[in-house]
Amino acid sequence: MLSLRNTRRFCNFAASVALSRSPAAVSNRIQNQNQKPLEEPALVKLKAERDPEKLFNLFKANAENRLVVENRFAFEDTVSRLAGANRFDYIEHLLEHQKPLPQGRREGFMVRIIMLYGKAGMIKHAIDTFYNMHLHGCKRTVKSVNAALKVLTGTRDLAAIEAFVNEAPKKFDIELDILSVNIIVKALCETGNLDKAYLLMVEMEKSGVRPDVITYTTLMSAFYKNNRSEIGNGLWNLMVLKGCLPNLATFNVRIQYLVNIRRAWHANDVMRLMLKIGIVPDEVTYNLVIKGFFQTGKLEMAKMVYFSLRGKGHKFNVKVYQTMVHYLCKGGEFDLAYTMCRDCMRNNWFLNVDTIHTLLEGLKKNGQLNKAKVIVTLAQKRVPPFPSSHLRSLQAVLSRS
Repeated sequence: MLSLRNTRRFCNFAASVALSRSPAAVSNRIQNQNQKPLEEPALVKLKAERDPEKLFNLFKANAENRLVVENRFAFEDTVSRLAGANRFDYIEHLLEHQKPLPQGRREGFMVRIIMLYGKAGMIKHAIDTFYNMHLHGCKRTVKSVNAALKVLTGTRDLAAIEAFVNEAPKKFDIELDILSVNIIVKALCETGNLDKAYLLMVEMEKSGVRPDVITYTTLMSAFYKNNRSEIGNGLWNLMVLKGCLPNLATFNVRIQYLVNIRRAWHANDVMRLMLKIGIVPDEVTYNLVIKGFFQTGKLEMAKMVYFSLRGKGHKFNVKVYQTMVHYLCKGGEFDLAYTMCRDCMRNNWFLNVDTIHTLLEGLKKNGQLNKAKVIVTLAQKRVPPFPSSHLRSLQAVLSRS
């Protein structure tokens, strides 16, 4: 417990020191402090430096500066820019220099080194870092295994992934976890090996690693995208049967599938189910449901969903407005499309040029040239600006007779 007596002694001591100094001495000390040149912080210098060699030397000079080394953004940004300049020799020098330092004994730091090598495309260096961690007194766990796996999956080299999975866990007596499974499942799905991905999930569950919502969602998405809806639906049912509740991403995968097969009402029902069980839809959900009604010709229903959600206080992003204006133009409702497009542009949210072009054509055809001019004027004020060729194509709509 902190002693009040000690606190008082400290206060009395501080007061006596302050009183013992003459005003002139204090004034001189302040002046001396003000005369010291203010050096720009290392993080600011790193962010501003554009020359790869100077950037390398600046980071190297701050290799033991914790404010730099422990700053994830500074590290990643430096490596990214050096990789962009093809200075992989500099990247290797900087990262290898970090390993013998005290931070090299922390697994979390070594995981970052592995991932940085991976982002720079230096796959062999990343995997070597994993295998040599013990040389720097750093203990491996499943975290570093997963980091190495993540790097390998970026190569889409299934043979290398399989070799690593068969060797590393056994060699270092590390058990894979659900994150490991999800990394491999995703890699298999992305390379079109859906059946292998599903069988891996089944085998890992037999070994005691239960699939989670990410496992099911990844597999469902892959099977739906590959037109194998019977297995996608089966995974949805299996997930619920095993007590694994779907999350926002899972619901969006399901809604995307229903929209793709033109079952807009079912997609809307799924969104209502989300609200009922306490999962708040996001912009992706809203956009999919609205798009689903438009694609099945139910323009009034799409508008009803939009205005109902807006009336409840939902804030939409530019993707929803893009969908609305695009399909309203296709449906000939140029007045509402104009209002939405104008309001978007005033907020510096701009739809794609093709949609704006279609809107201008419709407004001109309906004799609403003044409204078309408003849209073109707003397009000219875009920040950052549209390419000049795009602006010329929009202005050409107004000039054509």
